[in-house]
Amino acid sequence: MRTSKGLPVSKAAVDLNNLPYADGDFYGFEQMLSAKERERLQDLRDFLDKEVKPIATDCWNRGEFPMELIPKLAELDIMSPVHRQGYSSLFAGLSHAEFTRADASIATFMGVHDGLFTGSIEALASEEQKAAWLPDIYAMKKIGAFGLTEPLGGSDVAGGTRTTAVRDGDNWILNGAKRWIGNATFSDWVVIYARDIADNQVKAFMVDTKLPGYGATKIENKTALRTVQNADITLENVVVPHEFKLAGGNSFRDTNKVLKVTRLAVAWQAVGQQMAAFDVARRYAIERQQFGRPIASFQMVQDQLVKMLGNTVASTGMMVRLSQLEDLGQAKDEQSALAKAFTTARMRETVAMGRSLFGGNGIVTDYEMAKIFADAEAIYSYEGTYEINTLVTGRAITGISAIV
Repeated sequence: MRTSKGLPVSKAAVDLNNLPYADGDFYGFEQMLSAKERERLQDLRDFLDKEVKPIATDCWNRGEFPMELIPKLAELDIMSPVHRQGYSSLFAGLSHAEFTRADASIATFMGVHDGLFTGSIEALASEEQKAAWLPDIYAMKKIGAFGLTEPLGGSDVAGGTRTTAVRDGDNWILNGAKRWIGNATFSDWVVIYARDIADNQVKAFMVDTKLPGYGATKIENKTALRTVQNADITLENVVVPHEFKLAGGNSFRDTNKVLKVTRLAVAWQAVGQQMAAFDVARRYAIERQQFGRPIASFQMVQDQLVKMLGNTVASTGMMVRLSQLEDLGQAKDEQSALAKAFTTARMRETVAMGRSLFGGNGIVTDYEMAKIFADAEAIYSYEGTYEINTLVTGRAITGISAIV
């Protein structure tokens, strides 16, 4: 059958509810999980399909966080899957990807609370501190934030932390400012990293956000992760009891123990963002009609879809191996750095192809791709820029630092 212009028309409509490779797992990576983990991952997908995807775009457009989602996430009981629940790092990684696939903003909320904040306590707190704090954190009765980045300190924060801590008897006095702190407008606690004036080392403190002198102001006018409530934090003579200093947080080397793991999580987010782009681009290509047939029937569109899939598979393969190394206790900082740099670079390519495939519809959030495209820029930048992670890897393979 042909149109009046002689162009062939697809004879059979594709069933959008029964697509080939519906889960996008083209190489079957999920088969590496245990049966219990696969079941748990499907539970997570079902939750995200029901509770997150239907509200994600509206929350993003309004720049508001759905607070009503927190009790539902608590009931899901997904916190700290490796340390607390004994799941593999691969399961944890694929869970990060699924959160991001549903909505990068909610994935970032979880990455801050369950990764950076909870990870700081799991890695740096004493056993007594963990026993006192973690039960409410795991139950999401207390929400946390992670205060490292500063208005004048980003990539150089390791040596350029300006927030100060001064010991005063049984207390510490904190002064300074933090920026881009996710969850900080509504969190109960925030781990603040501050430079001890006495020894010039960066130390970690658990700060109650109700303490006098603590302030958090929402950052407005964002073009990415609009649902995430990033804030500017000010600390003016905030008095923190010594027992709220994290016992194991005494230098930036200790901070790096947290960042190595959370950098893996962000690389998994880059995988999830590519999954999301592929999902919506493939569906659109099958639904969208031009010249009397689905645009998926054109060779150049299929070329774009396959390149998007290839980037996603390559990124996932790298992360699968790194997750295995993490479980073996063999993952290195430079391997996390390469993963973050590589997967986010592939993600940028993938979402760009997806946005292009949508044409004009790719710049409005009605079709979701515009949100995916915009959110990718934040993932590309946080947890170490592409340039910094490249130089960390370069230093490891040459023995020469080119960072400064």
